[in-house]
Amino acid sequence: MDHEERLASVRLHLASGVGPRLYTALVEEFGSAAEAVGASSAALAQVPGIGRVTAGRIQGAIHQADPAAELDRASRAGARVLVRGEPDYPLALGYLSDAPPVLYAKGTLEPEDAQAITLVGTRRCSLYGQDQSERLAGGLARAGFTIVSGLARGIDSAAHRGALAADGRTLAVLGNGLGTVYLAENTSLADAVTERGALLSEFPVGMGPSAENFPRRNRILAALALGTVVVEAGRRSGALITARYAAELGKDVFAVPNRVDAPGAAGVHALIRDGATLVEKVTDVLDAFPDLDVPPSTGQDEPRQATLNLKANLSAEEARLMEALDDEPTPVDVLASRSGLDVARLTGTLTLLELKGLARSLPGGRFLRRRPQQ
Repeated sequence: MDHEERLASVRLHLASGVGPRLYTALVEEFGSAAEAVGASSAALAQVPGIGRVTAGRIQGAIHQADPAAELDRASRAGARVLVRGEPDYPLALGYLSDAPPVLYAKGTLEPEDAQAITLVGTRRCSLYGQDQSERLAGGLARAGFTIVSGLARGIDSAAHRGALAADGRTLAVLGNGLGTVYLAENTSLADAVTERGALLSEFPVGMGPSAENFPRRNRILAALALGTVVVEAGRRSGALITARYAAELGKDVFAVPNRVDAPGAAGVHALIRDGATLVEKVTDVLDAFPDLDVPPSTGQDEPRQATLNLKANLSAEEARLMEALDDEPTPVDVLASRSGLDVARLTGTLTLLELKGLARSLPGGRFLRRRPQQ
């Protein structure tokens, strides 16, 4: 793809009102993004589904878009811009009828990421759900799978932490642009994901999170992986949207059962009734992919403590915070008072301790010390 076509692709992607399907229709109609960008309003109006009024609006949006400025913003954010059709663009997304024309990536994408599992669930998870998410993500990472999730609070964050604790790769698909991290508390986790994988987004660099972005990004979560595991989900959970996309793409759907009266049980139990594979252990997922080369020892469920970095070298701030943590759930303001750390520094340090397996977050902004068995 030459430079002119690349700039035109980004311009068309940035144009307000031009979504993935319309982008594809325009490129197919005119033969290239450059030709589509240069088309007259009259020519645009001839494209099926576009009338005269819409054509004028699209042409105005195309002319207002500034691809050079967007590429500069991406560079300053440490992100690469991958245009559909370029070699680095993930092949797995090609199975989507509405594949994102442009994908932003901060970190690295490797060939081995084609062997991936998506793991998602509710933001308001229980301690049980958090444990299962970390355990399954760690076991699958040790088996050679890249763990894909959404970097949201709850099940998603636990999945990323489980993969990182197992020294595995992990990809986070965001519902906002890469210029910001949604939820400041996950800034350190996002940095760790970048080091062991990538942050991905289809949204322009400066776009903040919005409610309509998250269901849309769920199709990418489903497409990037061989299958989707849902851990805790209510009847209206966004994780069920990801599972539906996975099923529509012909991919395996897995669900972790829960207590029948648990808030996160209704969605996963409905998936199981509808044919999703019930997951109790890592091998329940691995058995669905008999043709993959999985090391026999790494695919087994190991005690959770085996994934923890027990000999982690703690910084002075981490050591102070470890002294402040209890075996009982403790609010952030109490931890700040005990440790003498301001809240911003405290939340970043807590995330680092979580990644090292030494602390655990609970609903309501509470944390407790995790005591790994030697």
